[in-house]
Amino acid sequence: MTDTVISDSMKSLLAEFLKKNKKVDLLKAYFFFLEEKYGIRPVLFLQEKTIYRSEKEVSTKIEKEGRLWRKTQIHIQVGAPSVNEQTKKIYICPFTGKVFGDNTHPNPQDAIYDWVSKCPENSERLNGMRVKRFFVSDDPDVIKNYIRERKKPIEKIVFSSGITGKLFNSKQAVIDDFTKNQLKPMSLIDVAGQNRFRIESGLLAFIEQHLDESGVSAFLEAMHAHDEFATHVERWTAENS
Repeated sequence: MTDTVISDSMKSLLAEFLKKNKKVDLLKAYFFFLEEKYGIRPVLFLQEKTIYRSEKEVSTKIEKEGRLWRKTQIHIQVGAPSVNEQTKKIYICPFTGKVFGDNTHPNPQDAIYDWVSKCPENSERLNGMRVKRFFVSDDPDVIKNYIRERKKPIEKIVFSSGITGKLFNSKQAVIDDFTKNQLKPMSLIDVAGQNRFRIESGLLAFIEQHLDESGVSAFLEAMHAHDEFATHVERWTAENS
């Protein structure tokens, strides 16, 4: 059963929550209590349509599986830069380092497709045709590599997202992009009340363990011991009688 002892710090969190949600029902307050007590911050991993306990849990899981990021070598050509300070997105040939910027070419995506399909250095074939593989990046730190004019070609190690394939200058930038664009925060009560997405087994077991009458009753009893929650306790008792 849930340890429903309400510490001073938890009491402050509950008081603030109830101040902002004056008419909240007992179950939502209980789930807020569980979130704060056990440090649960559920997120929906959009690609998998699966809900995990926290950002850290899903990031750690797919990183261990080798799906979050990978090291990639890029080529940077000599000569005048094909991007500038206003460039926000670039398309890079992995074989030569030829690059097209979103503001320096009228149709950069079409241009990179055309380039890699004819690139002499492209030795990758599928059914006898050159594979139209290229890199994409909107990481400012990657783009900066292509702004300076260089006297000789260089090679640089960067990181590609295992989810989107986009390039980033650092592993942390891949993780930050993953967190921002692939994870959607949810409340624990919303997780328990939905059936559209799969719930990761550990989180599901946690919800099943705590979502029972005895756990909710113990929380109500613990709240009853604090006079400042009397109005809410009386309402919840009446609603559930």
